[in-house]
Amino acid sequence: MGLVESTSADGVTTLVMDDGKANALTFEMFEALAAGLDRAEAAGDAVVLAGRPGRFSGGFHLPTLTGFTPAAADLLETGFLLSHRLLSFPRPTVVACTGHAYAMGSFLVLSADLRLGVADQPYRITANEVAIGMTLPRAATEICRQRLSPAAFPRATALAEVFEPAAAMAAGWLDELVPEADLLAAATARAHQLAALDAKAHRETKLRARADALDAIAAATVADVEEFRRVIAQVAADGG
Repeated sequence: MGLVESTSADGVTTLVMDDGKANALTFEMFEALAAGLDRAEAAGDAVVLAGRPGRFSGGFHLPTLTGFTPAAADLLETGFLLSHRLLSFPRPTVVACTGHAYAMGSFLVLSADLRLGVADQPYRITANEVAIGMTLPRAATEICRQRLSPAAFPRATALAEVFEPAAAMAAGWLDELVPEADLLAAATARAHQLAALDAKAHRETKLRARADALDAIAAATVADVEEFRRVIAQVAADGG
């Protein structure tokens, strides 16, 4: 199996990330996810996005992101463009959060229409950038803003709070919790239910409801990438 196993049946495409480790979001992982979404969109399928048992995603591949090369800015841009695509995807999207979701992994969770998580495992969901000495990107802030509760938003962003399953659902990271053994089946069943919605009405209502958030995320992504490229250029000019 590659980094993303893609299957399609009865109007639902299921994408399962599994790199055998933390499901780091590399260029290769993003490419595989984009290819799966391309196939789903061409088929008019709803989408289920899942991780490997115990791990949804540990976020961006840190050696690339912290390498301060042009590839770092490209990786950042690729991640937030994927979130924007999920939030505006023409068919319903469901995340099956199989375990830990950190940083960009947590932002992908927030980018689906419906988010299911495991009820009976002690995994963590967190935007941990501030905890590891990074300023939260503008695009990440906007992704969090449009899904988290007003009370949870400042704790999740500026305070880098770590949320376990029940608290994650209360905060808005997740919509439903189900037993681990039932997670993928439940997510698939919910995707089938949502796929029965009128496609045009779903697409247009989603875009109307999220118009401000989508505009904010798009503008924030441009600003983040431009800033990161300036920093990278300065580091290179300084010989560091």
